[in-house]
Amino acid sequence: MGHNILYIEDNHDNMMLVQRALEARGYRLLKGFNGLSGLEIAEREDVDLILLDINLPDIDGYEVARRLRSSTKPTLAHIPIIAITANALKGDAEKALEAGCDVYMSKPINIRELWARVEAFVPMP
Repeated sequence: MGHNILYIEDNHDNMMLVQRALEARGYRLLKGFNGLSGLEIAEREDVDLILLDINLPDIDGYEVARRLRSSTKPTLAHIPIIAITANALKGDAEKALEAGCDVYMSKPINIRELWARVEAFVPMP
């Protein structure tokens, strides 16, 4: 089986698009449909990379990133996090990076860019 990538995203259409794109490349997608469920999955599973929406229904992606970085699970302090968000205002990318994300991508999702970003952190299986 391929590498595990956790996508924390509340929009079903975005989730399906990313799932199809990444599974076509041999990755296994773990799905968190809100911030708290994503954190639970990250604590429970071995994850190689996290894709993180910023606008979530319970806690925002900034808070998710901060909690991941301060987790008692050692690997989560250094796991790559790619923020994927429709937030495109000045300062949004900086805010995501300050919260602990490694990369900021804007929506709509460009599949080729997504593949390139994912493969930069987690080489194709």
